[in-house]
Amino acid sequence: MRPEHWLYTIPLRLRSLFRWAQADQEVDDELRDHLERKIDEYVAQGMTQEQAHCRARLDLGGIEQTKEKCREARRVNWIQDLIQDLRYGLRTLRKSLGFAAAAILILGLGIGANTAVFSVVNAVLLKPLPYREPGRIVTLSNVVRTPAAANALAKLISVPDFQDWHDQSTVFDAMAYYGTRRVSVTVGTSAEYARLTRVTREFFRVFEVQPFAGRLFTADEEEVGAGAVLVSSPYARQHFVEPSRALGQVLRVLDRPWTVVGVLPQAFDFPDGTDIWFPATAVATPSVTQRTANNNRAIGRLKRDVTLPEASAEMTSIAKRLEQAYPLSNSGKGVALTPLLDDTVGDTGAMLYLLLGAVGLVLLIACANVATLLLAKATGRAHEIAIRAALGASRARIVRQLLSEGLVLAIIAGVVGLVVAVWGTRGLVAIAPAGVPRLAQAGVDGTVLTFTLCVCTLVSVLFALPPALQVSQVDTYDSLQTSAGRTVVGGRGRKVRDALVIAEIALTVVVLTGGGLLVRSLLALQHVSLGFRPEHVLAMEATPQNRQRSKALFTGLLSDVSVLPGVVAVGAINAPPGNVDSTSSYWIDHLPKELNFATAPPTVMSVVAPGTFNALGIPLRRGRDFREGDTAGAPRTAIINESLARQAFGNGDPLGRVIFCAFDSLEPMTIVGVVGDVRQYGPAREASPECYLPYLQHDFNNGTLSIVVRTSRDPGLLADTMRQKAHERSPDVSVKATTMEVLVGEHFAAPRFRAILVALFGAVALSLALAGIYGVMAYAVGQRSNEFGLRIALGASTGSVLRLVLGQGLALACIGLALGLAASIAGTRLLKSMLFQVQPNDPATFVAVATLLTVVALLACYMPARRATRVDPMVALRYE
Repeated sequence: MRPEHWLYTIPLRLRSLFRWAQADQEVDDELRDHLERKIDEYVAQGMTQEQAHCRARLDLGGIEQTKEKCREARRVNWIQDLIQDLRYGLRTLRKSLGFAAAAILILGLGIGANTAVFSVVNAVLLKPLPYREPGRIVTLSNVVRTPAAANALAKLISVPDFQDWHDQSTVFDAMAYYGTRRVSVTVGTSAEYARLTRVTREFFRVFEVQPFAGRLFTADEEEVGAGAVLVSSPYARQHFVEPSRALGQVLRVLDRPWTVVGVLPQAFDFPDGTDIWFPATAVATPSVTQRTANNNRAIGRLKRDVTLPEASAEMTSIAKRLEQAYPLSNSGKGVALTPLLDDTVGDTGAMLYLLLGAVGLVLLIACANVATLLLAKATGRAHEIAIRAALGASRARIVRQLLSEGLVLAIIAGVVGLVVAVWGTRGLVAIAPAGVPRLAQAGVDGTVLTFTLCVCTLVSVLFALPPALQVSQVDTYDSLQTSAGRTVVGGRGRKVRDALVIAEIALTVVVLTGGGLLVRSLLALQHVSLGFRPEHVLAMEATPQNRQRSKALFTGLLSDVSVLPGVVAVGAINAPPGNVDSTSSYWIDHLPKELNFATAPPTVMSVVAPGTFNALGIPLRRGRDFREGDTAGAPRTAIINESLARQAFGNGDPLGRVIFCAFDSLEPMTIVGVVGDVRQYGPAREASPECYLPYLQHDFNNGTLSIVVRTSRDPGLLADTMRQKAHERSPDVSVKATTMEVLVGEHFAAPRFRAILVALFGAVALSLALAGIYGVMAYAVGQRSNEFGLRIALGASTGSVLRLVLGQGLALACIGLALGLAASIAGTRLLKSMLFQVQPNDPATFVAVATLLTVVALLACYMPARRATRVDPMVALRYE
């Protein structure tokens, strides 16, 4: 079409849309002028006025039809029709407020639940990271192809490996390593915990970030002994009111002063939750020269013309060269490149997509439920539809009218759903596990609103189209011959209703089966023996500024706490059970000439004080506990767990044998005891070999220990007293107290979250299925009431009528159950990675779901069946 034609037609169409009354009047005037000219022409030819008028109208083909053709030529008539249909839909809903309220409530809950879950999915998985070109940022980690791969910290890297990667690679614009941990920071006179991250020179180039205030590190500030730090905007506002006021302030970290030289932007807190950044090279660390000291993480920005497979191929070749050059430390080690978003999300993505899928099934069930209600309502409008068809409405026009009514319903339900979504999102954020990244960003934004609009549109089609198509097929003649109070849709409508109920039941089975498997898995996880007793135990993490004074501090603090009222036992450990702080390799009896860390067996390393096993309830199987005499000047000792004893000694006696561990030194240690296994990597994983060391003989990370106290009363009551005792010993010590039950509960947070939500969705689906079965059976009984009356009049017993109705309902339930179980057998395989000691096709769960659905179907059918048995046969005979 030529541009000049568009310039002519578009204004006319807009005018017809917004000034349709004036446009219609102009059409009327033009048609009237045409008609008058035709009449004058025919009168001039000798016709009478009446004959000329009749002939002129015949030539025009009908005034109203011509007007309609003119409106359609404007191509905006459908908008006016849609507005009229929406208005009619609103009037229809006002006439049946009960039906409208039920449908809006069902759809609103379904849409709201979907929107709430999607808002979390959008924030965590779909939103791009707040960095420039985040798709080019990747993490680099070790891939261990040896038995040491069981080490949970195997992805960490060493500084020498990183330097080789950095120097030999050509695919990165910038590459850096970093390490993060919580440390004690003194601001003014108060000490508190803050997350500290050490970074190398190119770290901020990777993210292409500049300070909000101040500057980045200079070359001189990266030298050993320098004292410059950057802080996050939230940290600056919390402690100095405004970011600009933070510049020049002095923080005491790692027992030395550091000056704030810059404040990073509000959106930047990588790694997640970091408060303070400092140059890694400003602190002298002996381990930076050791290839076996895997204590860091690496990150890089790819060049614009480099793809991830190309970068991976180059890094793999570099890893192979390092493996050949350093076989003792790098044998079996590769390099893995992972997009930063994928690395940030981790296993959370599978859990959130599971929830989105489950709540999507609930929405489909809600649509099927409302579709059955609409079908029953539309069937009662068959007489009205027949009149519309008789007056010239096409089937497409009738379907469009009914779809418009469904759209009105969906839009109102969407508004209700948005309110539910706001509350639901807040609820999800409140109960979600603490480890879900970017969860605080979840909320209703433009993307979520667009999603809700699309869902409303889709929902309106899903629940309104089947009834619309069904009712539009009604025979016009038969319907007009029938009284408006009776329906003529017949068996075809009943089949559609039955199909919708079967679909509801099948989808409900799928959701219930998934929820049942997750609940059974959670129960199995909660009944696993952890290897220690967390009840009545308080854990207080303490970190002094001065590491050299840390052992004296903890010795005095343990003595102070042991005499407090209600204390049964007291100890200390570098990381509470379930939180691995350090791992290493070990050798028995003697060290080999060449230490091959890649093939040496791994072990968890824990530093403890005497009495710790008693305080935590870890059983001592053989030998003795550590003593106060196990000091730096005494012979070195160690205690191992049963897994390490079995792995290293089989059925032999480990007591008195020597073990070497690459921890703070490789000095020999005599094994003096064997304790029970503790599931240090959480309840879902088997216990790993573990070696315990006395805290007075070894250094431990940043001088941090957790004081563990077993009490005879509520452990939370001791928290304030223990804080006071710690600050009396050292005013600059940072402390954080919690109960062991809370720490253990963190391991169950994610399984509990997904199990509870999917089970809740299953309960909602079951309720909708119950309502759907009841509604269909009640409608069917109402339509067949005369038939049941005749059956009773002809001698049918109450029991036979009851069995007839129950049999029909159970037949639908059995078909839906069979389809649902078949779908569940195929679909529950996706849950395999989330299940613990439960198989995806667990027979007990499937039987329980089948039994539950059968009972619910019987309950839903019983009331309509009882109503069928109470039909008065005289009323039925009189009606016929």
